[in-house]
Amino acid sequence: MPALLLTTFGQNLLVMPLNLPLLAEICQTPGAPGFEDRIRQVVLREISPIADHVEVDAMGNVFALKKGRSDKKVMVAAHMDEIGFIITHVDDNGFCRFHTLGGFDPKTLTSQRVIVHGCEDLIGVMGSKPIHIMKAEERTKAPKIEDYFIDLGMPADKVKELVPVGSPVTRERELIEMGDCVNCKSIDNRVSVFILIETLRKLEHPAHDVYGVFTVQEEVGIRGAQAAAHKLQPDFGLGLDTTIAFDTPGAAAHEKVTCLGEGVGIKIMDASAICDPRMVRFLKQTADEEGIRWQPEILTAGGTDTSGIQRMTAGGVVSGALSIPTRHIHSVIEMAHKQDIEETIRLLDASLRKMDALA
Repeated sequence: MPALLLTTFGQNLLVMPLNLPLLAEICQTPGAPGFEDRIRQVVLREISPIADHVEVDAMGNVFALKKGRSDKKVMVAAHMDEIGFIITHVDDNGFCRFHTLGGFDPKTLTSQRVIVHGCEDLIGVMGSKPIHIMKAEERTKAPKIEDYFIDLGMPADKVKELVPVGSPVTRERELIEMGDCVNCKSIDNRVSVFILIETLRKLEHPAHDVYGVFTVQEEVGIRGAQAAAHKLQPDFGLGLDTTIAFDTPGAAAHEKVTCLGEGVGIKIMDASAICDPRMVRFLKQTADEEGIRWQPEILTAGGTDTSGIQRMTAGGVVSGALSIPTRHIHSVIEMAHKQDIEETIRLLDASLRKMDALA
């Protein structure tokens, strides 16, 4: 692939274009919380040739070690799971009821296709009561999760044969390019999985031993990161995740959190973690030294694997996070800017090489 010219802070930098086929595969591969098997196989395929050591723990977290100049440990976490559903009941007409795995805005389910991962993969659609037969008061009410069902277009006996209770369900949507952006389901947080893989691929001579950890079950309570941090007991920690980019019509300046195309987000806090000021200063300084565009991020609701790293080590961990601005989050049309993705890879790589400067 030909190299691209990236202009940032007045500097012209020669960079390789993003591997969009790999990003598409990572985003489109199923992996609901607790059911990350398929996406884990993609991760293992990519990191096995580039890591000094790879292992998988009992929960399904993947650990990829890149040896550093010291034996201090840096844990960098990107969660593999995506928001999804689990089948709770198949009725006598073959319609499936479900429970959510992760946080959903119910209105985003309207008119969506899903994949039910039963004895085989089955395409279904999210159905609800047609507006034509709703009562007047029903039309004015916001939809609820329980208003929806999954229609597989098959007779009940076939559905019951192929879809056991407990089958996971993921959303169906392909990755496309839109101008300077990529758009897909599960940009949250598969873009961070991609960023961590690509950083490990290019990383040379890190300051400390780097453990790239691809975690499970983040969307249902940051469970995998907690187990992984407890196992590793790292000295430093970085979370990689998406964040809100509410830079759309109707947003007040103070509501935006971040904006697409304005660089990697350096997290100051979210609802689950206040990042260590030493790490925040270090990330800002490193970005400035490398000519990397960045923006501060404060997210008053929601959390990331950062809190699991920070809290689950004896005495706590000097932790921070890099955030990828994302529009339309927790929907099937999540959007991230390609340059923000590239900036995040560059800042993560530089930070891991320079982290011996962090006291």
